[in-house]
Amino acid sequence: MQSPACPGSSRPLLRAPLLLLALLLALLLVPSEALRARKLRGGRHREGRGEAAESFPLDFSAVEEGNVDSFMTQVKNLAQSLYPCSAQKLARDMKLHFLENASVTCNDGTPSGYYMKESKGSRRWLVFLEGGWYCFNKDTCDSRYDTMRRLMSSSKWPETKTGTGILSPQPEENPHWWNANMVFIPYCSSDVWSGASARTNKSSYAFMGSLIIKEVVKELLTKGLDTAKVLLLAGSSAGGTGVLLNVDRVAEQLEALGHRGVQVRGLADSGWFLDNQQYRWTDCTDTMSCAPTEAIKRGIKYWNGVVPGRCGLLHKGEEWSCFFGYKVYPTLHSPVFVVQWLFDEAQLTVDN
Repeated sequence: MQSPACPGSSRPLLRAPLLLLALLLALLLVPSEALRARKLRGGRHREGRGEAAESFPLDFSAVEEGNVDSFMTQVKNLAQSLYPCSAQKLARDMKLHFLENASVTCNDGTPSGYYMKESKGSRRWLVFLEGGWYCFNKDTCDSRYDTMRRLMSSSKWPETKTGTGILSPQPEENPHWWNANMVFIPYCSSDVWSGASARTNKSSYAFMGSLIIKEVVKELLTKGLDTAKVLLLAGSSAGGTGVLLNVDRVAEQLEALGHRGVQVRGLADSGWFLDNQQYRWTDCTDTMSCAPTEAIKRGIKYWNGVVPGRCGLLHKGEEWSCFFGYKVYPTLHSPVFVVQWLFDEAQLTVDN
């Protein structure tokens, strides 16, 4: 008999650990029930003394008659009744952790952090960088704060987040990584994960994307990453570009801390932007219409952006070019998988 599923889920509701719990409960109840049956057969039950109502609707006569299959069906039904959908959802959700180092913040000075779901026994880790464009001067950042504050502040981050796609805990949706340790880092630095600039009295915003990643990795080492076999740093859009900018730095950080056995890999999804000329020139007053080349040239100074060391040396004086995949990729030592649509909507937008 297949157990019912929660709304919006393609996986059965019943879980093996819960079934084992129900079995243990049943085994504990069997002796007392059998004893009660023997007392009844022996005639020692006193008339007038009422029997307590059975707390769990299990028919133990099936066990006495050797019909274990029938009894197991009852156990499954009991397990399902004890496992509501809300509990199932909670077990799958990633939980919010704010960084212990409070000096590393989002744009507006609120604490940065990450969502995490542990997978006991797994030595595989998936760390995902969220995307969401960027801003490159005070005007564009002020506009972004008014219209997309979630990408600049942690003030309204929920306590939990449900993973989807490569972060999904469902093997049907995510056959290769469903049982890995999942970490999702929300994007609140607006700097393509490159900044290293704190908020001061003279500056309205902090840009600490590269430092956020460094601090998250540092904290994860106390949560099991120190024994990891594989760390996949993944990201989409600006997060994908963030992978290209940070994957070697993460590998070097782990190596410097003595964790050379961790294999660091990158997955850049939709983050391979081109510095081609726009079809129609604009005056670069907003993020969407400004050419990537001009926006990054302005942004890298505004963010105090950090690029991979080898790429920076190769393009000295034009470090901004390291934000573009075909320039930075040849300088990387860590293996990186690149996923990019031939007709990328974001690229077409900035190309005008």
